[in-house]
Amino acid sequence: MRVASRLHYYRRIFSAYLGSGRSHLNFWHEVPTLNPRAFERDGGGNASAGSARDLGEYYMSFREKSDYSGPFDPDGIPLLDYHGAIGQQHNPIAIAQWGLGNYNKYCETRDATRLQRMQKAADWLCRNLEQNSLGVWIWNHHFDWEYRDTLKAPWYSGLAQGQGVSLLLRANAESANAEYSDAAARAFVPLTRSIAEGGVLFEDKDKNLWIEEYLVDPPTHILNGFMWALWGVFDYSLACPDSAARNIFDRGVQTLVRNLHRYDTAYWSLYEQSGTRFKMLASAFYHRLHIVQLRVMAKLTGENSLADFADRWEGYTKRRLNRTRALIEKSAFKLLYY
Repeated sequence: MRVASRLHYYRRIFSAYLGSGRSHLNFWHEVPTLNPRAFERDGGGNASAGSARDLGEYYMSFREKSDYSGPFDPDGIPLLDYHGAIGQQHNPIAIAQWGLGNYNKYCETRDATRLQRMQKAADWLCRNLEQNSLGVWIWNHHFDWEYRDTLKAPWYSGLAQGQGVSLLLRANAESANAEYSDAAARAFVPLTRSIAEGGVLFEDKDKNLWIEEYLVDPPTHILNGFMWALWGVFDYSLACPDSAARNIFDRGVQTLVRNLHRYDTAYWSLYEQSGTRFKMLASAFYHRLHIVQLRVMAKLTGENSLADFADRWEGYTKRRLNRTRALIEKSAFKLLYY
């Protein structure tokens, strides 16, 4: 089984970077870019992440994702091609990011086509909210996914909940459509509940509060998914003033501040807290994503330590020895544990 898993992983890599067909990896791996317009008030003035009346643009640009070239389903919703047994699938995270990227472009250009794409993504999210076994509304992934052990369909993710909420709130702000605000409220509930209660939160023995991208036991605290999900909580606290949302966001920020050193190897960042003998380093893409996300988090919170980590990790990328070592150790981890 382990051999088959490794072969599947390398086939996906080959298809994305060496093959002629499009792959889901092409969608995910755009260059991570902070969106400076998200921190500007209309008419100038002090930087702001938005207000209860106007969330503003999303914090990363997602420009390449907004111009995704397909495939699409008959309704014009993106499908990602995972090839092999998985094939073409809807991925709620990808659909939310596609919508957010198009929303950013609409805000910049006032191109009605961009608004229509964002609304298509929001409509799909409304239609596809489902209740899990505990009656909590989530977005399911309806395909198996290999992450250590196989995540069996249907499975859900704290990352999907956070980014779906971010898109629905912006869709509601643009149209005042109660369907969007109602769906956002339902989708936010898992971000307030523990995994045992049907949600996506995990509190560790030190009272750190995590939002888990993949719901596995023991939890692995994937760094990029945690930060992206926190932005959804932050957006909800802006658009729907809610003490619970603000408390969860503030606790999540403190978890990040207290634990970032655990992701720092002194030459690269870690993707997760694997609990394995060999640690899972971030790929070059995810290392860069961490840097951009930390810069966003610093702007949202005013926590200078987050910007300091971003500067340090950016410095790691400037040494060829660091890049080479990270690539070798990342590959070794995959061979050992996948």
